[in-house]
Amino acid sequence: MYPSGLYFKQFRLTALFLFFFMNAAPQESKTAFSGYLKSLSMYYHPELQLSGMDNLSMTMLHNRLNFSWYATEKLSFGIEGRNRLILGRMVKDFPSYKSYIDTDNGYFDLSAILVSDKSWFLHSAIDRAWIDYTSGKWNLRIGRQRINWGINFVWNPNDIFNTFSYFDFDYEERPGADAVKIQYYTGATSSAEVVYKPGRKPGQTALAGLYRFSEWDYDFQFLGGCAGDDYILGGGWAGDIKGGGFRGEVSYFLPREKNNGSGEALVASVSGDYTLKNSLYLHGGFLFNSHGEKGKAGGRSVFDTSLSAKVLSLARYSVFGQASYPFTPLFSGSLSGMYNPLDHSFYFGPSFTCSLGNNLELLLAGQLFFGENGTEFGDYGQIIFGRLKWAF
Repeated sequence: MYPSGLYFKQFRLTALFLFFFMNAAPQESKTAFSGYLKSLSMYYHPELQLSGMDNLSMTMLHNRLNFSWYATEKLSFGIEGRNRLILGRMVKDFPSYKSYIDTDNGYFDLSAILVSDKSWFLHSAIDRAWIDYTSGKWNLRIGRQRINWGINFVWNPNDIFNTFSYFDFDYEERPGADAVKIQYYTGATSSAEVVYKPGRKPGQTALAGLYRFSEWDYDFQFLGGCAGDDYILGGGWAGDIKGGGFRGEVSYFLPREKNNGSGEALVASVSGDYTLKNSLYLHGGFLFNSHGEKGKAGGRSVFDTSLSAKVLSLARYSVFGQASYPFTPLFSGSLSGMYNPLDHSFYFGPSFTCSLGNNLELLLAGQLFFGENGTEFGDYGQIIFGRLKWAF
């Protein structure tokens, strides 16, 4: 299958923009270029009692390119994208996997499968494309961008524009949103911003404002607005207690109209982290979701691309823990875990990272899910990953 004429036009326009971007800049302007190459291999042992499937494997060759053009002191442009060649039994045995990968939740569809066969396909996507203008205390950014309102490392109830999944560890940049952001710096440690995100449908539009400030050695933020079918009011903090990080977020969702299919919800998360004198790093977190399940919380994939700040988990309560340690300057290990105390299902995530040279890194990791059938983590099985990454 080959791309349609629309996709050809999309990527041809991107190529023309990059040509202008790299060659038409005045001499006093500056450009920046970076990226990486990755090879990710996956071995998947599914929950055989439920699915009857054999073990699956997949390989992904991943290239990312980041371009920035600082045209003047006030005006800059950016465009970033990734190309992924995905092949293996995962593609062959699950034809719908292509549609899962080729999902773009933005206003513009900047994602395309360029070419494919039964057991492989080449996917390309642009996840950053913005124009930025700064003048004095004002900043305006238009286009696909990361609206970073989250504070915690795992669950972010304040991240209402571009929520990310903790389990998508291979996407370090995290998703962006097609939006207009206006920011005003009210002081050295305070700012206010308003973000408008248009949607393809009325229920996908969002408009909200955020105010940040510092007091008592803590950073605070308050937000309000509407996103989709809900009004939202929330806030968060970040600080420390005796040298350890202490963060929290809370968001309250209220339906904008009666009988619109939505419901009231309170989503809150709190976390703490601390590094011991021997360099052992400890991190713990807790999530409360008022509309979550009190019993078995299965029925929706933890890898769902339609994740939102209102639905960070199907469970009423979730607990997270992590320990990391640098065994040598070039070799480190980490063990993370997530637990549903109501249906007693859990997740383990061991990982080891080794630096092989300048900008060259090897990662071995696992995503191990356990629990009874129908529980939050009980229906997935175990996944092992190996990744080689070269950054430039």
